[in-house]
Amino acid sequence: MSLGSIGEMKGAIFGQGQNGPGKLPSGGESYEMPTIKSLKNIPPPDLIGKLKKQEDEKGFIKHDELQEEYYGGEEPPKKKKSWKQYLEPNCPCCPNMSKRYLIAILSFFGFLVSFGIRCNLGVAIVQMVSNVTAEGPEFDWSPETIGVIDSSFFWGYLITQIPGGFLAAKYPANRVFGTAIAVSSLLNLLIPGASTVHPAMVIFVRILQGLVEGVTYPACHGIWRHWAPPLERSRLATLAFCGSYAGAVMGMPLSGLLTDHLGWQACFYFYGACGIIWYIFWMWQSFEKPSKHPTITQEELIYIEHSLGDSVGQSTLTLKSTPWKAILTSMPVYAIIIANFARSWSFYLLLISQPMYFKEVFHFNVDKSGVLGALPHLLMTIVVPIGGQLADHLRRREYLTTTSVRKIFNCGGFGLEAVFLLVVGYTRNTTLALISLIIAVGFSGFAISGFNVNHLDIAPRYASILMGMSNGFGTLSGMICPIVVETLTKHSTAAEWEKVFLIASLIHFAGVTFYAIFASGELQSWAEPPVKDEGASWNPLENAFKDENQSKNGDVTGPIAIAGVKQPSYGATVDSQQPMFDMKKEPVQAPPTDRYMHGSIEDREY
Repeated sequence: MSLGSIGEMKGAIFGQGQNGPGKLPSGGESYEMPTIKSLKNIPPPDLIGKLKKQEDEKGFIKHDELQEEYYGGEEPPKKKKSWKQYLEPNCPCCPNMSKRYLIAILSFFGFLVSFGIRCNLGVAIVQMVSNVTAEGPEFDWSPETIGVIDSSFFWGYLITQIPGGFLAAKYPANRVFGTAIAVSSLLNLLIPGASTVHPAMVIFVRILQGLVEGVTYPACHGIWRHWAPPLERSRLATLAFCGSYAGAVMGMPLSGLLTDHLGWQACFYFYGACGIIWYIFWMWQSFEKPSKHPTITQEELIYIEHSLGDSVGQSTLTLKSTPWKAILTSMPVYAIIIANFARSWSFYLLLISQPMYFKEVFHFNVDKSGVLGALPHLLMTIVVPIGGQLADHLRRREYLTTTSVRKIFNCGGFGLEAVFLLVVGYTRNTTLALISLIIAVGFSGFAISGFNVNHLDIAPRYASILMGMSNGFGTLSGMICPIVVETLTKHSTAAEWEKVFLIASLIHFAGVTFYAIFASGELQSWAEPPVKDEGASWNPLENAFKDENQSKNGDVTGPIAIAGVKQPSYGATVDSQQPMFDMKKEPVQAPPTDRYMHGSIEDREY
C-alpha cells in the first residue's frame, strides 16, 4: 500500500485531511509527528527554574553561582537605594573620594572655623567700645582691659598644648579634634551675652576657648598618625594646616562685613553656628583609624596599613609608658621646637604689628587696603599645600631622603624669609617693602613641609605629644613678640622698627642653623613600638635543647646538647664532631663462597 493511500485512509477515519493533525474519536490528544520546523518554535527549557526547584542536600547549588547570561536568563532588576545608604559616611559631593583626603579637607575647614573665631573679638571690639548710646558708650572698657581680653585666649591656649597631645595619643584623636572646635564654637555663642555682664566674664570665656583650642594642632597630628602614609604625610598635613592661614585671611574681612551690616554680635553667632554644623559633618565622616571606617575601600585600607606597618603601635599610651626622658634628650625634637619658635615669632609679628609698621614708617594704612593686608597670608595659603606636594614628590621619586627634604624646605624657606624681612625693615620704599613682605611670607610656606611635619617622621607614635611641645613654645614666642615690639617702638621711629625686623631675622637664622645641624627625618629608636610580651610558651621543651654557651656566642649551627652532653648529628654530610659512642665496622653478611651464584662463567658447574 502506498503512502498516499495510507494518508487518505487516515483522513477518512478521523475526518481530517491527509497531512492534518488527527485526534482520536474519544477526543484524545494530537499525535502529530514533530518536524524540524516545529522544533524551532519550541521555547528552550527553563533550566534555571528547574535548578531552583531542586534542593541540593549539601547546598552546593546556588542561583547566584549560575551564569544567567549563559543560560539566556534576564538580569535581575536593580534594587532601589534605601534611605539608610544616604547615611553612610561617604562624601555627598564626591562619593568616590579617598577617605584620607576627605579627612584632610574636613580638617582644613575645621582650622578655617577655629582661626575665624580668633579674629571675631579683635574686629567686633572696635565697634563695641565706639557705639554711643543715650547712657554713654555701650562698653566703657579701658585700653588695659581690652589688652587683657585680647591676650586671655593665649593663657589657656598655652596650658593645654602638651596635655592635649597626650590626650590625642591616648584617646581617638579625631574625637578630640572635633570636640575641641565644637566646644570653642559653643563658647563663641556666649561672648555677646558675657559682654553685657562684665569684662571678667568675657576673659573667662576666652580662657576656656584657649584651653579647648590648645588641643587642635596636637590632635591633628594624632589623626595623621593613623591616616597618613609615610610618602603622603607632607601633602595631607599641609592641606589640613593651610586652613589656619585661610581662616586668618577670611576671618578679618568677613567679621568686618558682618559687624558693619548686622551688628557686632553677628560674627560671634555666625562662626559659632558654622562650627557646630562642621562638627556634625566631622563626626559623620571621620574615624579614628582606617580599620574602623565602614565604607573605606579595601585598596585604600591595605595601602595605608601596609605603608605604616608597626610604626604607630597598637597599645594605648600611658604616662608611664611614654619615654619622656628620651623625648626631652632628643636633639631632633629640640630642632623642631626651635624651628617652631622662630616661625611663630615672625608669624605673630606680621599678624599683629604689620599694620602699625606701615602706618608709622610709611604713613600707609594697610587696614584700609584689605587686599594688600591679606595678600601675604593669602599667598601663604596657596604655597603651603604646593610645598607639601613637592616634598612628597621628591621623597617618592627617591631624589632626596626624608632628612634632606625636611632640612632643605625648612632652612630654605626660613632663610629666604629672614633675608626679605631685613629688606622690609631697612627699606624706605613702600612698594619694595610690600613686595618683600609678600615674598618673605610666601617662602615661609615651604618651611611648613619641613619642621611642621617632622614630628610624624621621627616618632609617629608620639607625634601629637611632640606637636604639643613644639606648638607650646611657638605660642610662648607669640606672647613674647608683641611685648618686645612694644618695648622697642616707644617713639614710633623707622630706626626702632629696623631693630624689630633685625631681631626677627636673627631668630630665623639661629633656627635655620640649629635645624640644619640636628634635625632628622628618620624614625628614632625610642619611638619604636614596644615589643609585645607573649607570655610563657606552650611548648615545655622549647628551651630543653638550648646550649647556654652557644646562645651567648651566637653560634647556632653546631649540634645542640642536653645538659652539656653532645648529641649525634643526623643527616650531616660533614661531621666534625666526635661520635657519642664507640663505633666499629661489623659485616652484615659473610662473603659468598658459592661459585655457581657468585663465581664467573668458568666456575659454574652444570
